[in-house]
Amino acid sequence: MPGARAMTTPIAIDHELIEGRYAELDGYTVAFERFPRDVDPAPYFAGLPGDRCTCPHWGVVTGGQITFRWPDREETYGEGDAYFAPPGHLPLITAGTSVIEFSPTADLAVVQDVIGANMAEAAT
Repeated sequence: MPGARAMTTPIAIDHELIEGRYAELDGYTVAFERFPRDVDPAPYFAGLPGDRCTCPHWGVVTGGQITFRWPDREETYGEGDAYFAPPGHLPLITAGTSVIEFSPTADLAVVQDVIGANMAEAAT
Protein backbone atom coordinates (compact mmCIF):
# COMPACT_ATOMS: atom_id res chain seq x y z
CA MET A 1 0.00 0.00 0.00
CA PRO A 2 1.42 3.44 -0.91
CA GLY A 3 2.21 5.94 1.81
CA ALA A 4 3.85 9.31 2.36
CA ARG A 5 5.53 11.16 5.18
CA ALA A 6 5.70 14.95 5.49
CA MET A 7 9.41 15.19 6.27
CA THR A 8 10.47 12.91 3.39
CA THR A 9 8.13 14.41 0.78
CA PRO A 10 10.03 17.13 -1.15
CA ILE A 11 8.84 20.73 -0.93
CA ALA A 12 7.00 21.55 -4.16
CA ILE A 13 5.81 25.04 -3.23
CA ASP A 14 7.85 27.37 -1.05
CA HIS A 15 6.04 30.71 -1.16
CA GLU A 16 5.49 33.41 1.45
CA LEU A 17 1.84 32.28 1.70
CA ILE A 18 2.27 28.48 1.62
CA GLU A 19 4.73 25.65 1.96
CA GLY A 20 3.39 22.59 0.16
CA ARG A 21 4.66 19.04 -0.05
CA TYR A 22 2.72 16.67 -2.34
CA ALA A 23 2.90 12.92 -2.92
CA GLU A 24 0.79 10.91 -5.35
CA LEU A 25 -0.81 7.81 -3.86
CA ASP A 26 -2.60 5.66 -6.43
CA GLY A 27 -4.74 8.37 -8.06
CA TYR A 28 -4.91 10.61 -4.99
CA THR A 29 -2.52 13.31 -3.86
CA VAL A 30 -1.68 13.76 -0.20
CA ALA A 31 -0.76 17.35 0.58
CA PHE A 32 1.19 18.45 3.61
CA GLU A 33 0.60 22.22 3.67
CA ARG A 34 1.63 24.97 6.08
CA PHE A 35 0.46 28.58 5.97
CA PRO A 36 2.71 31.06 7.82
CA ARG A 37 0.30 34.02 7.47
CA ASP A 38 -3.37 34.77 7.23
CA VAL A 39 -4.42 34.21 3.64
CA ASP A 40 -7.57 34.63 1.60
CA PRO A 41 -6.52 32.87 -1.63
CA ALA A 42 -9.83 33.61 -3.43
CA PRO A 43 -8.14 35.69 -6.19
CA TYR A 44 -5.96 32.71 -7.14
CA PHE A 45 -9.03 30.63 -8.07
CA ALA A 46 -10.09 33.12 -10.77
CA GLY A 47 -10.63 31.32 -14.04
CA LEU A 48 -12.02 28.12 -12.55
CA PRO A 49 -15.78 27.54 -12.89
CA GLY A 50 -17.46 30.04 -10.58
CA ASP A 51 -13.96 31.26 -9.59
CA ARG A 52 -14.01 28.56 -6.89
CA CYS A 53 -12.10 25.36 -6.20
CA THR A 54 -13.49 22.50 -8.29
CA CYS A 55 -11.63 19.75 -6.43
CA PRO A 56 -12.94 17.78 -3.44
CA HIS A 57 -10.63 17.48 -0.43
CA TRP A 58 -10.58 15.23 2.62
CA GLY A 59 -8.27 16.46 5.35
CA VAL A 60 -7.20 16.95 8.93
CA VAL A 61 -6.21 20.27 10.48
CA THR A 62 -2.96 19.65 12.35
CA GLY A 63 -2.64 23.24 13.57
CA GLY A 64 -4.52 26.53 13.29
CA GLN A 65 -7.85 27.02 11.55
CA ILE A 66 -9.32 26.82 8.05
CA THR A 67 -12.71 28.03 6.87
CA PHE A 68 -14.34 26.80 3.68
CA ARG A 69 -16.82 29.18 2.07
CA TRP A 70 -19.55 28.21 -0.36
CA PRO A 71 -22.14 30.62 -1.79
CA ASP A 72 -24.70 29.45 0.79
CA ARG A 73 -22.61 28.64 3.89
CA GLU A 74 -19.26 28.56 5.70
CA GLU A 75 -17.66 25.75 7.71
CA THR A 76 -14.70 26.31 10.04
CA TYR A 77 -12.32 23.62 11.29
CA GLY A 78 -9.60 23.83 13.91
CA GLU A 79 -6.71 21.73 15.13
CA GLY A 80 -7.67 18.07 15.36
CA ASP A 81 -10.74 18.39 13.13
CA ALA A 82 -11.24 16.15 10.10
CA TYR A 83 -13.14 17.62 7.16
CA PHE A 84 -14.55 17.03 3.72
CA ALA A 85 -14.69 20.05 1.40
CA PRO A 86 -16.77 19.34 -1.72
CA PRO A 87 -16.18 21.32 -4.93
CA GLY A 88 -17.34 24.93 -5.10
CA HIS A 89 -15.50 26.23 -2.04
CA LEU A 90 -13.03 29.00 -1.29
CA PRO A 91 -10.68 28.56 1.66
CA LEU A 92 -9.82 31.20 4.25
CA ILE A 93 -6.75 30.31 6.31
CA THR A 94 -5.34 31.73 9.54
CA ALA A 95 -1.62 32.18 10.18
CA GLY A 96 0.06 29.07 11.55
CA THR A 97 -2.40 26.64 9.98
CA SER A 98 -1.20 23.25 8.79
CA VAL A 99 -3.23 20.52 7.12
CA ILE A 100 -2.87 17.04 5.72
CA GLU A 101 -5.25 16.78 2.79
CA PHE A 102 -6.20 14.10 0.25
CA SER A 103 -7.54 15.02 -3.19
CA PRO A 104 -8.08 13.24 -6.52
CA THR A 105 -4.83 13.87 -8.41
CA ALA A 106 -6.41 14.75 -11.77
CA ASP A 107 -8.87 17.22 -10.23
CA LEU A 108 -6.17 18.79 -8.08
CA ALA A 109 -3.84 19.26 -11.07
CA VAL A 110 -6.42 21.40 -12.86
CA VAL A 111 -6.84 23.63 -9.81
CA GLN A 112 -3.11 23.86 -9.11
CA ASP A 113 -2.43 24.90 -12.72
CA VAL A 114 -4.84 27.83 -12.42
CA ILE A 115 -3.59 28.82 -8.96
CA GLY A 116 0.03 28.66 -10.15
CA ALA A 117 -0.69 30.86 -13.17
CA ASN A 118 -2.56 33.39 -11.02
CA MET A 119 0.21 33.46 -8.41
CA ALA A 120 2.83 33.99 -11.12
CA GLU A 121 0.79 36.83 -12.64
CA ALA A 122 0.31 38.47 -9.24
CA ALA A 123 4.08 38.36 -8.65
CA THR A 124 4.81 40.41 -11.79
